[in-house]
Amino acid sequence: MGFDNFHFSIDDNGVATVLMDRTDEPVNTLGVAFTTELGAVAERLGADDVRAVVIGSAKRDFLAGADIRMFDDFTTPDEAIDGLRAIHEIYQSIEDLHLVAGKPVVAAIHGACLGGGLELAMTASMRICSDDPKTQLGQPEVQLGVIPAAGGTQRLPEIVGLAQGLEMIVGGRPVRPHKARKIGLVDEVVPFEVLMDVAVKRATEAIDAPEPERVIALDVSTQNLQRLALEKNPAGRKVLFKKATDMMLSESGGHYPAPKRAIEAIRIGSDQGRDAGFAAEIRFFAELVFTPESAALRSIFFATQELKADTGIESDALAKPVDHVAVLGGGLMGGGIAAVSAINAGANVRIKEIDNAGVGRGLAYVHKVLSKRAKRRRMSDFEVDRIRNRVTGTSTWRGFGPTDIVIEAVFEDLSIKQSIVEEVEAVVGDDTIFASNTSSLPITAIAEASGRPETVVGMHYFSPVDKMPLLEVITTDATADWVTATAVQVGKDQGKTVIVVRDGTGFYTTRVLGPYSTEAQFLLQEGASVEAIDDAMTAWGFPVGPLLLADEVGIDVGAHIAVILTEAFGSRMQGPPMMEGLIADDRKGRKNGRGFYTYDKGERGDVDESVYGALGLGTERTEIPRGDIQERLSLAFINEAARCLEEGILRSARDGDIGAVFGLGYPPFRGGPFWTVDTMGARTVVDALHRLAGVHGDRFTPADILVEHAEQGTRFRS
Repeated sequence: MGFDNFHFSIDDNGVATVLMDRTDEPVNTLGVAFTTELGAVAERLGADDVRAVVIGSAKRDFLAGADIRMFDDFTTPDEAIDGLRAIHEIYQSIEDLHLVAGKPVVAAIHGACLGGGLELAMTASMRICSDDPKTQLGQPEVQLGVIPAAGGTQRLPEIVGLAQGLEMIVGGRPVRPHKARKIGLVDEVVPFEVLMDVAVKRATEAIDAPEPERVIALDVSTQNLQRLALEKNPAGRKVLFKKATDMMLSESGGHYPAPKRAIEAIRIGSDQGRDAGFAAEIRFFAELVFTPESAALRSIFFATQELKADTGIESDALAKPVDHVAVLGGGLMGGGIAAVSAINAGANVRIKEIDNAGVGRGLAYVHKVLSKRAKRRRMSDFEVDRIRNRVTGTSTWRGFGPTDIVIEAVFEDLSIKQSIVEEVEAVVGDDTIFASNTSSLPITAIAEASGRPETVVGMHYFSPVDKMPLLEVITTDATADWVTATAVQVGKDQGKTVIVVRDGTGFYTTRVLGPYSTEAQFLLQEGASVEAIDDAMTAWGFPVGPLLLADEVGIDVGAHIAVILTEAFGSRMQGPPMMEGLIADDRKGRKNGRGFYTYDKGERGDVDESVYGALGLGTERTEIPRGDIQERLSLAFINEAARCLEEGILRSARDGDIGAVFGLGYPPFRGGPFWTVDTMGARTVVDALHRLAGVHGDRFTPADILVEHAEQGTRFRS
């Protein structure tokens, strides 16, 4: 029997090897044709000539989960339920090969084993995975607003224990090979080069041998033993479910229905048995896939997939290979840029600072990031040493000759950045790219000091660089296409999601924060309390409120940027003059322990009540309805995003949504500012802005592009 998406063979011992190889996609995913054929494969494995089974992949990844495009094909919950039941039957037939027919089934896992991929692997009697850093196993469905629906809510807790299963499914975060081995998710971790050989050997050994009793977890710490004890009795399980629910609400704010449903499906299986749990997960998935939250999260997923293939340019210009990266500045930004350039992009990195102490700080930051990865067993000591040897430092311009790209991360001062451009171009080649990590200064102005402005580009990173996923590449009218393409590729190699925007003061991400921040200041002036403003926006879905954000960024930095934005855009960006009182009172936020909040040894406390005095305001606060605060702040943000699209700063609404979600913490379940407009309806948004403009002034005048969409009844995103 021949298959289109699977390689099938049987050796002399009766061990069938099945290698997944979806023909129409570079990655194995559960598409309709693939899944249907998997059913035929499972039927073939039930034949008498098969005595054991090894399931692996002919691609770089095992199975990355469902083909998300299928979700949009469901028109009704009943249709989704029928499709999921069919997958359940196929997976159950594979599990029955060893549970009923006594045929050992070994899953040989390398690369991504996620969602439906892990659910398939869990039907096996044994799982062996490679020790490759790219190998990861998990149930990330909640990140798409749904839950595991091919048995994951039941099989995963059965294998790793209830507490660990709840953590993995509700959190949606995958585990690496050694963690998977520790929790009992895989039975063995081996080098990739011998993965299939070991899998076949284990399958052969298991023929006619009694199946060993599975150990739920190898962690014998006191904490884990206490968890296992809890799982053995109803009262203990009740405690575990409550703890999982409390943690879920703390992390999600209750905005995401999927984690709640995941907990419920797991609890039903725990209390009523596996079949009831299977039925619940199917029913809940069919409900969740039609929620607006899932639609928004899926839109983000598709947008990020599109950006992976986006070069950032319209022409066919090619990116230049980058082997040598120079970073100017050894602070948190510079050190972070150096770290991702060396660790993720594999480049040789040279850090330049004004003195040896600064160089030392930059090198120490890289070492800190490396040490964390080694501690988590994501790289060996040998790899750590190899990468560390690629990072050097200097307080002079020595060694800059072969540099492919120079990324400066110095203070936000135009004259300083222009002088650096001149110094750099005196010591590097004619085709060396100069990239500025400015957050607000126009790249065109920086490029005025360049003798070759076509090689000047902006690369705006977000702090901390080694954790924040977004990179904003900023191009001027003079920037060459090959320079843009190279900057985009460097960002991708560094592990970033990259959007390309046109030059302008504040670009996109900094600019949209301008009206958002000033509106928070006006609310303060009108009598709202600090906590009321921040709590309103965290309740709306932002990770932190605008005033705490000011503390984190630095009140002095925000004030400096506000001046730049006001000079460029006028009164729309100008907040009330009372904010000058914070600067006069030496309030810089977290970094000097004085801001809107109190700080003790770096730990944030409650609101600093004396901040009202510094602002020239009374401590008696006026209650402004939470809904009014949320409307004013969110629409100020959305309206400015629309202006950025209207003016061509943004290439697309897609990029605006990704930039807001990945760079600024815009609530993912709302899909980004443009997805929010589409969800609310442009007419509703424009009417609300007109109403606010009538009360608060021209700063709420709706962008022309919003009015156009309202009049035409069109969407920003398809």
